[in-house]
Amino acid sequence: MSLLQEASEVRKARLLALRKRKEDGMGGNGGTILLSRNFDPETRTLRKNIRNGAITEDTLEKDVEGMAEKLIAEDEKQRAQELDVFNIAPKRPNWDLKREMEKKVVKLERKTQEAIHTLIRQRLAAQKGQTDDIVGAMKAQERAQENDDDEDQSD
Repeated sequence: MSLLQEASEVRKARLLALRKRKEDGMGGNGGTILLSRNFDPETRTLRKNIRNGAITEDTLEKDVEGMAEKLIAEDEKQRAQELDVFNIAPKRPNWDLKREMEKKVVKLERKTQEAIHTLIRQRLAAQKGQTDDIVGAMKAQERAQENDDDEDQSD
């Protein structure tokens, strides 16, 4: 029974201390004192962490302390990357030339194929012994090219 009596006395003492603290807080100064584990009444500031009895106050200044230098360094690094010529230049420097020349190359390939076919026909005809017709066809073709050249020069 002594354990139960001791426990009840300890509880009564705590209740009396709480009642006394409550009366003192409401009484003399007219204002209420905030009691909280995060509030320090001596400095009238909030405490963030209490470790081993030592109060560590985290302030906004401590959080922001190195942030300005870090942001400036990142900004300078970003500007250096933006001004780098290799980032501006395309990976393939002649991609636009290839795109522009593609249409012209298609026309030239068609004309090249036609010319190759014409030459093959002429050789086959020459092998068969139709040289007169081939010579006449070649002369007619040369005249047509000369007429085209004359028209191009006059423009």
